[in-house]
Amino acid sequence: MSVEPYGADEESAAVLRTVGRVIKMCREREGMTQAGLATAIRYSEEQVSSVERGRRAPAEEFLEAADRALEAGGLISGLKNDVAKARFPKKVRDLAKLEAEAVEICAYDNSVINGLLQTEEYLRAVFGSRRPAFSSEQMDELVVARLARQEIIEGRQMSTAFSFVHDEAALRRPVGGKMVLRRQLERLLEVGQMRNVEIQVLPLESEDNCGLDGPFHLLRLKDGATVGHSDIQLVSRLTSDRREIQILELRYGIIRAQALTPRKSLTYIEKMLGET
Repeated sequence: MSVEPYGADEESAAVLRTVGRVIKMCREREGMTQAGLATAIRYSEEQVSSVERGRRAPAEEFLEAADRALEAGGLISGLKNDVAKARFPKKVRDLAKLEAEAVEICAYDNSVINGLLQTEEYLRAVFGSRRPAFSSEQMDELVVARLARQEIIEGRQMSTAFSFVHDEAALRRPVGGKMVLRRQLERLLEVGQMRNVEIQVLPLESEDNCGLDGPFHLLRLKDGATVGHSDIQLVSRLTSDRREIQILELRYGIIRAQALTPRKSLTYIEKMLGET
């Protein structure tokens, strides 16, 4: 029975198999054994074997070292972008593609701070709390995928508008401990100053909350279409059904009205930071 890397699907598995064949071809062209390559790049022979068989997604350092050792002239190291995408779970690739095409992203969260805003310490604590626990390799892949998604906020020329509404409970929960939470709140204050980002807080003392059914995203795309996304427990779901989108848009509009304004929200977060 073959063992595929975490989050693999047929598309990513095919990419990793191709990368493995390229490395094997270059190695055999140099008349080098797997053991010899492992010694040359300071990885184990088992790792080299797993990569060549498409069972493991090689790290960027692995590819660069193999390219030098096999004198591949960039043929191997040039595959790092393809490998990076293949390492992400399919649902992450699909979501990241939609986010890249969006002109507006709206998100409501009531349990933890939105993934696009999480610091690395915070998101590691979030993933670390999952049960059954992720392996170290799975954790690293998830972290890399999450951080890659965050590039859309600061990686563009303000071409995408972002609206984040958080239930106060998500901002109060000390995920990873107080210091991790402090740095996370500081990150929110930093991002909240960007002209294309609005961050709002729905206070716990508010009697009205239209988001009690859970977190969700709305992504408005360049072609005018809107896609909804929800990720709860074992289900990650994208929808473009017009009736479902209408409901989510209605709920989000009400949630924004129930929350503090962006300016008052930043003041509220500053107050929470002082209390943490």
